[in-house]
Amino acid sequence: MKTLRFAPLLLCLGALPLKATPPADDNPQADMAAATPAATAAEAALEPVVPASESMATAAVPVAENTDAAAQPVNNAAAGAPDMRNGLEIHQQLLDNLSGSGCEAANMRWRSHYARAPQRLANPDDELLALFGYVVDEIVKAGLPSEYALIPFIESRYNPAARSGAGPAGMWQFIATTARNQGITMSGSYDGRYSVIESTRAAVRYLQNLHKMFGGNWQLAMMGYNAGEYRILGAIRQSGQSPRNADLGKINSGIPAISRAYVEKLHAISCLMKQAGRQADWRARLDRPVPRLVATETGSATSMQQWAQTRALNPAMLARLNPALASGALRTGNHAPQLLAPAASSAATVAATARRALTSSVIASGSAAGQLASNGQRARPATHTVKHGDSLWSITRRHGISTTELMRLNGLRPTSTLRPGMVLKLDETRP
Repeated sequence: MKTLRFAPLLLCLGALPLKATPPADDNPQADMAAATPAATAAEAALEPVVPASESMATAAVPVAENTDAAAQPVNNAAAGAPDMRNGLEIHQQLLDNLSGSGCEAANMRWRSHYARAPQRLANPDDELLALFGYVVDEIVKAGLPSEYALIPFIESRYNPAARSGAGPAGMWQFIATTARNQGITMSGSYDGRYSVIESTRAAVRYLQNLHKMFGGNWQLAMMGYNAGEYRILGAIRQSGQSPRNADLGKINSGIPAISRAYVEKLHAISCLMKQAGRQADWRARLDRPVPRLVATETGSATSMQQWAQTRALNPAMLARLNPALASGALRTGNHAPQLLAPAASSAATVAATARRALTSSVIASGSAAGQLASNGQRARPATHTVKHGDSLWSITRRHGISTTELMRLNGLRPTSTLRPGMVLKLDETRP
């Protein structure tokens, strides 16, 4: 996000650590400065880059059409407790609420650039599916097209701790001025832009205003989100049209090319999600129980670790979902914050299932369910052998070590390159 708009998952039974998501690289400002986690710029420095192929296409005026997806039955029984749901339900909810046009004109450059987005949702070692489900819920509940739930893929690659050198921060990449204008708390050591709860609520409010302002045209609303609503309003009026019934095809000037591209990106990602739904292997990987994340009161708990342990949740994982509270200390009383966490029954189900599955290969490989079950008690290996696609951030998430410590142990710099086969130390007390 960029002007007075915005600048520019935990625990699935078989899966989930807020996996190292590469920083935002698709905002006008973030294209120049990759977003990094709030804790340190090093955390995202070694994220793999997604190559972009070249081709051009213009966004079409939206026509309701959600019939591309293969409507296959969802195994609801597997979801178990009421606050669990099947990953396929989240995908179907996205498809059911899309309002964009068909995919024939989808920009191939952006389809290539974001090709990995559906695969991240299907990754059982990534919390993204639970987090994505939370945002889809909030968008749909507000009566908005589900394209808007795809915005964080562009802004931050769905990284709640993303930070751009240009100033935007958090999953939705608010600049400070816009954040305050949208009611996000920013005081002392607390920055609500890193709160998924606060920033998503603010994003939804802002998107509702834009959606109404532009007569329900999600494409114009997205251009307003990207370039600033007043710039788009000016372009519409210059074309002799009204904001509530403007035809994008008749606006010949005044809209930045990067804002038109923003719409193309969202359209491309939505088409990738439709296409993935027709792939049996992808659907099979999405067919798993996923916790429903909710805003939860912390009560009298004074630390995130204390709150997590009383609910059999992994504190490190909870911290990744709540980077605004990364210090771990919680205020109490009237100013007590809310935590994004699995609904009560989801947490109990995930923890119980993970404990029963401790010997499974998924948990042995470091899945979120395994982290929950062990509650941080599982012994950390002495070393980690780098595999294709690994990054400092993903390695620290898997093994529960800070990025700063991992870099210190291995003499790495933020500019260092990880190569497959490298062996990294995780514990200096062990040979």
